Amino acid sequence: MRNFSQPGRSPVYAENGMVATSHPLASAAALDMLKSGGNAVDAAVCASAVLAVVEPHMTGIGGDCFAIVSEPDGTLHGFNGSGRSAAGAELDRYRGQGWTEIPETSPHAITVPGAIDAWEQLLSRSGRKGLDAALFQAINYARNGFFVAPRVAHDIAALTGKLQQNEAAAAVYLKSGAAYALGDRILSPALAETLEAIAAKGARAFYEGEIAADISASIQALGGVLGEADLAAHRGFFTDPVSTSYQGHDIFELPPNGQGIAALVILNILTAQRRIADPMSAERLHKQIEAAKLGYGVRDAFISDPVAMSVSMSDLIDPAYGQKLSERINTTSVLDKPAPHVPNADTVYLSVVDRDGMACSFINSLFDGFGTGILTEKTGIMLQSRGRCFSLEEGHPNAVGPSKLPLHTIIPGMVLKDGKPSISFGVMGGQYQACGHAHVLQNMLVYGFDPQAALDFPRAFWDEAGNLELEDGWSPQIDEILLQKGHNVVRSGKAIGGGQIIAIDQERGLLIGGSDPRKDGLAIGY
Repeated sequence: MRNFSQPGRSPVYAENGMVATSHPLASAAALDMLKSGGNAVDAAVCASAVLAVVEPHMTGIGGDCFAIVSEPDGTLHGFNGSGRSAAGAELDRYRGQGWTEIPETSPHAITVPGAIDAWEQLLSRSGRKGLDAALFQAINYARNGFFVAPRVAHDIAALTGKLQQNEAAAAVYLKSGAAYALGDRILSPALAETLEAIAAKGARAFYEGEIAADISASIQALGGVLGEADLAAHRGFFTDPVSTSYQGHDIFELPPNGQGIAALVILNILTAQRRIADPMSAERLHKQIEAAKLGYGVRDAFISDPVAMSVSMSDLIDPAYGQKLSERINTTSVLDKPAPHVPNADTVYLSVVDRDGMACSFINSLFDGFGTGILTEKTGIMLQSRGRCFSLEEGHPNAVGPSKLPLHTIIPGMVLKDGKPSISFGVMGGQYQACGHAHVLQNMLVYGFDPQAALDFPRAFWDEAGNLELEDGWSPQIDEILLQKGHNVVRSGKAIGGGQIIAIDQERGLLIGGSDPRKDGLAIGY
């Protein structure tokens, strides 16, 4: 139990349903959906749609979506809602530009947005309501406006220069060329009309016809090659989650092209390590970061569009492989790990559990803040920069190519205990997410933290220069110990990622929710 004499949040306890999102308006909308007879999938899509309006820098209908749905009996359905590169995306085209990576604001960074198709397919398989009901509140906020929340105001201010590069984006998300301030109202009338068309006609209204034509024209006017045929060909797909065992629980992630198996590799490595009693110790942090370096090395070498992978996924998540990797960790020195080939990014993660015990772990993203910063002028769609996750290294399994799925950072997580859903969770923050999954699960399953405490706990991750960046919550005394081990420790004052967790107490019929204080959101139940 937390110290009530210090600032903080308590976990939320409820019986009939629980929602945890990164924005209060999305949490309220999802709770309304549950109370009106919708289930966890209906509420998750509803919340994601609202977030696409009120956290426009973090997510949008021009981005991608992944989900894991757990039935009350523990049957799992995974969904991969990532989009492919253009049919005309050729490695030589980009290497010929002299690029080492695809630039953030380039039209070549745009892959087919997979979110809308994902929402419709998830609702069709598992929901009780349709897209029209799920999009209703998002349409209202886009049409009539929403007030800018604190974290949103902070982030948009930092992205002003990017928005100024695109006239259509600046017209919607800047006020006379400057960032909207806390409490200002933002309206997105063109996005409202697009959402209304999708609500009335379904997902194909996004991928074919006038909306698709506007997306294609906006991209090609800037020199990109993604076109209407690429959009029309898109279909996301259901997939079986993969798992490993950790602390008596089964941890499930989606298979590649996402980085979820990197989280499983990290957990396998930590399983092979001796338990550290103090969660705030330099020793615990050192081992976790070293395990993450190894897991990310596996990710960067092997994970890609599954048809291009040269190594078996089952071999990578084999506990014996984790044991072998674990032997490389030294308690007194550090492993070398180059910085991730693309920087951290922006995402929303949300979790919903309904009164019947269905759980939905759900994530949606534009990748970078406001994606590419390219907004479709007629339809108001901010287009993602997910193509930046491709490698431009010739012969690499994740090298960009025609109609190919890129390595994906966004990963939903699900935990089963004795075959029943136990924890629906996720951590935002681009590259950090696989490390974040291992971090919060270790907090809960090793150190006994509740969902809110697991999210509140300080984090650490390396930056592009290879520095170990520590959040302010770590004791100053550990810096010198980590420096002696070889970590280049920095204190930047930045928050690392975000997250939501709902734990399911099967014996008591109890839901316990937590929402990351690094965002504006909340967990709420009834």
